[in-house]
Amino acid sequence: MRVYVDGERVGGHRHRAGKGRASLLIGAAVLLAECPSNTTTAQAQSALPPVTVDAPVQRPKPARASESSQRRAQTAARQRNRSATPPVAPTISERAAAAAAAQQVAKLGYRAMPSSTTLRTGASPLDTSQAVNVVPEQVLKDQLPRNIDDALGNVSGITQTNTLAGSQDAVIRRGFGDNRDGSIMRNGMPLVQGRSFNAEVESVEVLKGPATMLYGIMDPGGIVNTISKRPELYQHGSVTLLGSAYSASKTGADGLLDVTGPIGDQGLAYRFIGYGVSEDYWRNFGRHREMLIAPSLAWYGQDTTVQLNYEHREFIYPFDRGTAFNPVTKAPLAVPATRRLDEPFNNVWGTSDLIQASVEHRFNQDWKLYAGYSYNTETFSANQLRISALNFTTGVETRSNDGTQGSLSNVSYGTSYISGGFWLGNMRNDVLFGGDGQYRTIYRDNLIRQTTPAINVYNPVYGLIGPGTTVSNSDSAQTDKLGQWSLFFQDTLHLTERFALVGGVRYMDYDQLAGKGKPFVTNTNVSADKVLPLGGAILKLTDELSLYASYTQSLKPNSTIAPLNNGGGVVLGSNIAPEEGTQYETGLKFDLNKRLSGTLAVYDIQKQNVLVSQLNTSTGLNVYTAAGKVRSRGVELDVTGRLSDNWSMIGSYGYTDARVTEDPTYAGKQLQNVAMNTASLFVVYDFGTALPGRLRVGGGPRYVGDRPGDALNTFVLPSYVVADIFATYETKYQNLPVIYQFNIKNLFDTVYYPSAVNNLNVAVGDARRFSLAATVKF
Repeated sequence: MRVYVDGERVGGHRHRAGKGRASLLIGAAVLLAECPSNTTTAQAQSALPPVTVDAPVQRPKPARASESSQRRAQTAARQRNRSATPPVAPTISERAAAAAAAQQVAKLGYRAMPSSTTLRTGASPLDTSQAVNVVPEQVLKDQLPRNIDDALGNVSGITQTNTLAGSQDAVIRRGFGDNRDGSIMRNGMPLVQGRSFNAEVESVEVLKGPATMLYGIMDPGGIVNTISKRPELYQHGSVTLLGSAYSASKTGADGLLDVTGPIGDQGLAYRFIGYGVSEDYWRNFGRHREMLIAPSLAWYGQDTTVQLNYEHREFIYPFDRGTAFNPVTKAPLAVPATRRLDEPFNNVWGTSDLIQASVEHRFNQDWKLYAGYSYNTETFSANQLRISALNFTTGVETRSNDGTQGSLSNVSYGTSYISGGFWLGNMRNDVLFGGDGQYRTIYRDNLIRQTTPAINVYNPVYGLIGPGTTVSNSDSAQTDKLGQWSLFFQDTLHLTERFALVGGVRYMDYDQLAGKGKPFVTNTNVSADKVLPLGGAILKLTDELSLYASYTQSLKPNSTIAPLNNGGGVVLGSNIAPEEGTQYETGLKFDLNKRLSGTLAVYDIQKQNVLVSQLNTSTGLNVYTAAGKVRSRGVELDVTGRLSDNWSMIGSYGYTDARVTEDPTYAGKQLQNVAMNTASLFVVYDFGTALPGRLRVGGGPRYVGDRPGDALNTFVLPSYVVADIFATYETKYQNLPVIYQFNIKNLFDTVYYPSAVNNLNVAVGDARRFSLAATVKF
């Protein structure tokens, strides 16, 4: 029997008819494992390798002396042929398993396989004019990041900003970003839930620079796209139990169930992910508990793929504003890093739900249609003791017993676009055309504001007070509603085989309403439209190396929930120009032997129409105009992949010079929480078959430089280096694969400060954490 996959011969040995299917599967897996793939798992499932099987070939019999002997031999041969089992073609599940086995080799080598949802087109990174950095699936499995900030420590030019006491994703990209800024996506569609990283996420991608052309309203730093795990067409699953400890008394445990497989034999598949965690907080009180269920369905047809996924999450974790920095000495408060400045009831708790559906249909080899819809909602409440003043000599801390009741956020988003190519003379055009619509609401019902007795942080006595109950009507009903509707078009014109020009445009209509108070007071009321362009050029030096340059823009309306002066009456409307960002970028991309890939980028971002205020001496009120400017310039290097058969790595370096260039108060100041230098390196050694089982060990540091802690640069968060290590050992128990994994995060127990709101609210990075996990695959 001969087995062919994409025209290549796998083996030429004869096989018994009953073993044909198993041998076919093994042969396909062996061949595919030798050929690195750059497709995603879902793509591999929807385009499974064609397999052909020749009928068994009988060996010729030696000639007989008599004709009767020849006739008897021919008759016996015909009988054997009639009774032989017909050749068995592989099932969809077997072909999917073979493709997955091949991809596993690439994944273990930290192969970056970008999702088509990030740049919408599915084009190779070498054929695009914008930088996209990928944190691959295996990197996340090895490092076990706790949140999106942790996962993005592998990407250049990214730092943390105000996480709202640990309840929100808040990452700065190329100098820009904030919590709830609309930049966090799931499969290319926006989220509003506070924390986006969970057991459902397979990989993380960052589209750097202004992304308004593809994604609409946002800051010019870029977007973060979290990619879901998808149903697969072969039956398999795993159960993981993990124990963790920050210290002897601060322990926890979590469990994960992940099972997937086909439903019938017509391309329908399911996946179910269940996750739970309960662990002590590393500081002197608090506990983190979370539950996630995530079922999903997919249908992989000949030309059509349908995806449907749902996530339900319930959570409670500490609402921790961190520590404080002395405004005179510029040093952190002289108390142990484990000491909290609030109360044990400082928690945030709530639920989030996400449902997404998408359809991708390929009309032919050139053209395909994509349509997707997403609805995400989160409700939460929180208690907090807000620090309003602190005497660093006596330790007396003045606090407000604050809280939030009935916070509700939701976003409804739909998009549809068609992509494909055609020839115009001798020039190839790869086009993208589509539209999207979004309606987002962020609402907080009751805001608690209540005075409370002071506490001494040098000798705190906790538990003397309870959560606040006094509702402040003037601060309640905080509302921010944003609607946007757009059409976009992009064309990559290949002038030659090596050189292409990129052009694009988005027409966007939007409105925003924001304010607060019972009765409600409007502080923002904007309705406008805008046309935004994109341009670029790509020069492919070789099949593995390309140069690129691009021009992109971003737009974000100026808005505020709070009144802009003590007298009120100032409403931000269409008379105030929106913030606009413009980026020029050039760089080099490489993908060496389908093993090691990366990007070297140089960029310059100018952001104008930043809201500034000036006192009108005749009225005694501040006058607000969109006149300020900020600038971010930098160099970024990101590399991921396999260095050799045993060594893999992911590394980055970012230089970011971000500062205010025009403003009466802040001109010349560096942007808050933006580090001028960041770097990371994580290296893994795979012992392969040198041991009875498979042992992989690795680790590395990440570095974040000095950052201003506030807008006026009155104090600085010091630079830090945090190192992580891990080891995994895969063996078998009663023919079931078992993986043991040991991780140490913050190996040297470094005390560091990743971000600050002001000198009285400075986040403290996690202490050293040990974890040991066991995973059984089935």
